[in-house]
Amino acid sequence: MENMSEPATPTVTAAKRVLLAKPRGYCAGVDRAVQTVEHALDHYGAPVYVRKQIVHNLHVVRSLEARGAVFVEETDEVPEGSIVVFSAHGVAPEVHEQAARRNLRAIDATCPLVTKVHNEARRFAAEDYDIVLIGHEGHEEVVGTTGEAPDHIRLVDGPADVSEVVVRDPEKVVWLSQTTLSVDETMQTVEALQQRFPALQAPPSDDICYATQNRQAAVKAIAPQVELFLVVGSANSSNSVRMVEVAKVAGAREAYLVDNAEAIREEWLAGVDSVGLSSGASVPEILVQEVAGWLAARGYGEPQEVNHTEERLTFALPQELRRELRLNPKS
Repeated sequence: MENMSEPATPTVTAAKRVLLAKPRGYCAGVDRAVQTVEHALDHYGAPVYVRKQIVHNLHVVRSLEARGAVFVEETDEVPEGSIVVFSAHGVAPEVHEQAARRNLRAIDATCPLVTKVHNEARRFAAEDYDIVLIGHEGHEEVVGTTGEAPDHIRLVDGPADVSEVVVRDPEKVVWLSQTTLSVDETMQTVEALQQRFPALQAPPSDDICYATQNRQAAVKAIAPQVELFLVVGSANSSNSVRMVEVAKVAGAREAYLVDNAEAIREEWLAGVDSVGLSSGASVPEILVQEVAGWLAARGYGEPQEVNHTEERLTFALPQELRRELRLNPKS
């Protein structure tokens, strides 16, 4: 392929550099979800069924498939009595009910930060609030959250949608959000909602996850210093797509989302001395290092890591799996 051809004499100059964002890649929720499938395969053996992509990254999905994971779209594709893992994005209550009817052994790998939003939706619905959910229609996380309180939730996909929101009582309105949105655009949407509904309440704490915010902030710090910003991630990864948007707004001359090094186009490097590099929260580090190697072969030096925030948060495995591993340890 043309974009993978090696230049005859790559020359590294002081001006040609790569600024590598930190934090990047796996967040605690993604790490937990991937480990859940790996531990389930180790403990139960193949096949282990997974509803939807466990995380939005094709490399991760293919790697788990190679170990014996079987990805399906819906629970009715899982043989009765089998093990099924629910993805990090969360599911609606009806999915749990469907799994129970089919006697499936369900392991819920929903990110705890998504579970937090589900809990908020149920609580505010029980108090008879109208809930304005800021998010992207059709995204798995939004579908799951909406399923917690379908009669109370009104979906808004950005500031332009705010004028169309209809609520029963403007004095009893609260906003929640998808966890992987652009921080800045979400706040713009909230401001527009506040203008329409002055009594609008906010969730007890920010719904946009720490990892999404940290990765966007790291991109913002680097973007003004580079002509080109590359974000490694899949097109269906909301947080990865938002990072590209943030890079453009923050000052990068151009920014692209790439699945891997093979997706980079040679012409993007024309006139580019500085490249910013990061990855979405569902991207394994090996893909980032492959991109760094691709750039090095074209005259860019060793990446200079720009550390914006240290992340130390970890999540325990799902309780169903922890219990099984404790009660039935493998010898």
